[in-house]
Amino acid sequence: MVGVPDVTAAPQTDLSAYTTLRLGGPAGILTVATETDQVVASVRNATAEGRPVLILAGGSNVVIGDGGFDGMVVLLRNRGVRVVEEHADSVVVRVAAGEPWDDFVAYAVERGLSGVECLSGIPGSAGATPIQNVGAYGQEVGHTIVAVHAYDREHGTIRVMPPSECGFAYRASVFKHNDRFVVLEVDFRLARSAESAPIRYAELARNLGVEAGDRVPLQLARDTVLKLRAGKGMVLDSDDRDTWSVGSFFTNPVVGADEWAALGLDAPHWPGDDGTVKIPAAWLIENAGFPKGFAGDGVAISSKHTLALTNRGAGTTESLLALARTVRDGVRERFGVELRPEPVLINCAL
Repeated sequence: MVGVPDVTAAPQTDLSAYTTLRLGGPAGILTVATETDQVVASVRNATAEGRPVLILAGGSNVVIGDGGFDGMVVLLRNRGVRVVEEHADSVVVRVAAGEPWDDFVAYAVERGLSGVECLSGIPGSAGATPIQNVGAYGQEVGHTIVAVHAYDREHGTIRVMPPSECGFAYRASVFKHNDRFVVLEVDFRLARSAESAPIRYAELARNLGVEAGDRVPLQLARDTVLKLRAGKGMVLDSDDRDTWSVGSFFTNPVVGADEWAALGLDAPHWPGDDGTVKIPAAWLIENAGFPKGFAGDGVAISSKHTLALTNRGAGTTESLLALARTVRDGVRERFGVELRPEPVLINCAL
């Protein structure tokens, strides 16, 4: 697992210690914020001094260049989960941005609160989830988020942003690739139910032995998702190099109906409500000639999951990106489809 640094951590600490890839160069200045007001103060002070700022929490969806980040890195370590509204059939739970995401999912399941159980086992912090509109196995955080509390660096104020202002889309939001907002806390509305939300994802339904749309006990849903993720190397394990990754490196391409027809692919696909078509990136990668275990220089495609690019222990950020470029270019040449990275790239480019 990625360690939580001591608050006395010195400047120039190598950022590879704080990412699930275990890659990334040094920080110019490193500060640890254990309280929400410390996060705001650190960012406000850095802005006043003209320093670039990088907010880093679980480090599970970020690729940091070998040159590091020559500015202030704020390690988000504020914790806490509390109920702020109670209703007959639901509650609103406020989660600190630095709270480990899976700890919150476990909290919800243990208390009979439904809505995030299929997001079990995802590494990283709660505050990162709205940035990416994190999703898996038929659930997205955008389905349950009712507000994001964020520090607005442009106006120097804390804003409470409803979903209508968050711009949630497939693995995207107004917070992604935008350093204006710093997520501080997130409010989730969860149903009071001992059963899961309707199971939407076919693979999960098969493993549960139910039909799509059925509900199952919360703990069963969580346990099954954790087992599925572990089988794909998507649950962090310091001894398993297949988990030294950012999870899925590429998003599933989404194309218009006309483009899909023009591609003429005999490939699995999922039609969207808006007429678009989603193509599984894993299928494209495998069929372009890049199997599980395909290796680069100290890096490789996971032996368990085609979408995960992994550091085998001797990799660098540049060697990881070189592997990503090889895969991207090979898919483009073979199928005419452009793969796009899912993680945020810091001081590096694909």
